[in-house]
Amino acid sequence: MDSLPAHDLIWTGSYTADSGGRGTGIGAVAAAADGTLRWLGVAAAADSPSFLAVHPSLPVVYAVAEQARTVRAYRRAGAFGLEPAGPAWPAGDAACHVAVEPSGRFLVVCCWGDGQVLFYELDADGGIVDRTAGVESRDPYGEAPGRGPGEREKRPSRAHAALMLADGRVMTTDLGHDLLRIWNVGPGPGLALGPALDHEVVLPRGSGPRHLVQHPGGHVFVVTEYSIEVAVAGLSPDSGDFRLGFVGPAAAGAQPDDSAAEIALAADGRYAYVGVRGSNRVCVLEVAAGGAALRPVADVPSGGDWPRHHLVRDGLLHVAHERSGDVVTFPLDAASGLPGIPADRLQVASPTALVPARPRLVPRG
Repeated sequence: MDSLPAHDLIWTGSYTADSGGRGTGIGAVAAAADGTLRWLGVAAAADSPSFLAVHPSLPVVYAVAEQARTVRAYRRAGAFGLEPAGPAWPAGDAACHVAVEPSGRFLVVCCWGDGQVLFYELDADGGIVDRTAGVESRDPYGEAPGRGPGEREKRPSRAHAALMLADGRVMTTDLGHDLLRIWNVGPGPGLALGPALDHEVVLPRGSGPRHLVQHPGGHVFVVTEYSIEVAVAGLSPDSGDFRLGFVGPAAAGAQPDDSAAEIALAADGRYAYVGVRGSNRVCVLEVAAGGAALRPVADVPSGGDWPRHHLVRDGLLHVAHERSGDVVTFPLDAASGLPGIPADRLQVASPTALVPARPRLVPRG
């Protein structure tokens, strides 16, 4: 086999030995129309490429190296291989997420360890050519009383994910400061990017906003890791700023050791799917009020241990389990949105992300 159609290929992120995982790099999986997955092999050896993103028009993949504190571009080579396209660029502590601007102008890398939000300029070939850091986050709740007399405790910033919004702005989550941060990214001095913080949305203290997705109607759905909820941020017609609206449970009762992970939408925007680690569930929520609210429908077992990430694709739900080392595929009922009996299980070492080789682009506003 010399080549694979792009829509048949899914890249897998992984944790490798430096993060206590069993993976060896970026993996390649072939996806058949009937929902079955086939492991092709390691596309590129890399240290803990825990999250990936693809260029919107070029055969280039970007991967963070969480423990090495870097981000790197890779170019397609052969049937499913990837080869480095330039050097690894420095990132921050525990760089855990990367996203690409829909025109291929820049990357955003979020760093859980030190809270940095980093913007990387891309050239016409998809290579990384420059880096600019966004302004540091400040805790909107301030410092909390410490344990001793007069002591104060400072909560660390934990940037976790970036979303390219339909209106051209960028939204990032700060799990430690319970913040959504909205950025404008324009040209800076010389050839550098000029990221400017536009405004922020404060979520309930201790909720822990983690991942996020934009509904076709414009609302942004945010899954909160600590409180196991879904928050909805909508645009104010007067200011153009996002405002926090609905906040409701993602699961039918959270367990003591639960933590929410990923949120994804059905293709028609009628249902949202939230992965919950610990009790190992996928929570199905119906989108209501034109996207302004979500209603829990059902929780189903995820089929493995520690559902870290999942992908909705062609009427199927693929769930990557980091600890049990597998990807479980469910057919989705078109009417109810509910996952059916698992149709496939593929062994993948310590999977952390599932990213189609052909990106799903967000319509520009």
